[in-house]
Amino acid sequence: MTMTKPTIVRESDAKVFYEGPELCREYLRNDDLWFGSSLVQPGETGAVDPGHADSWEIFYCVAGEGIIDDGENEYPLRAGDTLAIPPTIPHRIHNRGTEPVLMVWAGGPGENVA
Repeated sequence: MTMTKPTIVRESDAKVFYEGPELCREYLRNDDLWFGSSLVQPGETGAVDPGHADSWEIFYCVAGEGIIDDGENEYPLRAGDTLAIPPTIPHRIHNRGTEPVLMVWAGGPGENVA
C-alpha cells in the first residue's frame, strides 16, 4: 500500500488472514512497516509466527490478559503492556483468562509479501 497522505483503514477493509483460535487483521503493510491486530478468545492459543528475518515486532495489549511465548519463555501482558520481539524469534499468543484478549502489533522495517 503506497500512501502519500493520511489514510483511514476501516476494520471492514482490513485483510483477515487467519481465522481460527486467533482472528488476525492486517490494516497496513508496506516497505516501511506493518500493522494489525490479533483477537484470541478465552482458552485458545494463536498460530505460531515464525519471526521476521530482519524486522522487530511490537505487541501492545489493548484489552484482556494474554501470554506471548517464544518457545522457551512466556511473557504475560495485561492491557497497557508492550512486548518487543527481536528479529527471527518465533512467537504466539495464549489466552488463559476468561475474557478475550486483543493485541495490536506492528513491525519494521516492512516485509512486503505476495
